[in-house]
Amino acid sequence: MSESKLRLREAVIVEGRYDRIRVKELISTPVIETGGFRVFKDKEKQRLISEIAERRGILILTDSDAAGFVIRNFLKGIIPEENIKNAYIPSVSGKEKRKAAPSKEGLLGVEGINPELLIKAIRKSGAHIIGEEEKSGSSEITASDFYDLGLSGQPYSKALRERILLSLGLPKYLSKKAMLDAVGCLFSKSEFEELIQHINDDPSRDG
Repeated sequence: MSESKLRLREAVIVEGRYDRIRVKELISTPVIETGGFRVFKDKEKQRLISEIAERRGILILTDSDAAGFVIRNFLKGIIPEENIKNAYIPSVSGKEKRKAAPSKEGLLGVEGINPELLIKAIRKSGAHIIGEEEKSGSSEITASDFYDLGLSGQPYSKALRERILLSLGLPKYLSKKAMLDAVGCLFSKSEFEELIQHINDDPSRDG
């Protein structure tokens, strides 16, 4: 079983115990829990994550709900950008088996998401998978590309961003920067340009 696990250079940062258990079933690398929002006041945990990020890099893998993005953004505020990779799981409705009721937003978290989707998210993150070729950065999507594609700087940009996020199963409340990070994990530049073209050509588009 362990032979089939992905081996990462980066350590993975998750929210809780059950997320850690799920990730460790699939990935061979240190996995650190934030303890949910407790990391905001836990200076010791912050220092640990900062040191790990400095030494080997971290891969942030939080839930796709609002709380997950709050934690993700907090970590991005205390860790240098060059030491972070981001993996985004899709927004999938459902409830984990161990829970009596769904989460507030009714979405599956890292612990409940399909293993294949979890592996796909990790592969798309650009994390260094030991024994495999690293993802090329030559086709990285930039903020300038967002402007050129009409995703910023235009009256219709916000609506277009929300339309794309909806089509990708990502939360529509993502900021421009968070969306840039997410689509950079999911697509090459050429693939993303094709997606925008398809949406622009859709006759059902408003306006």
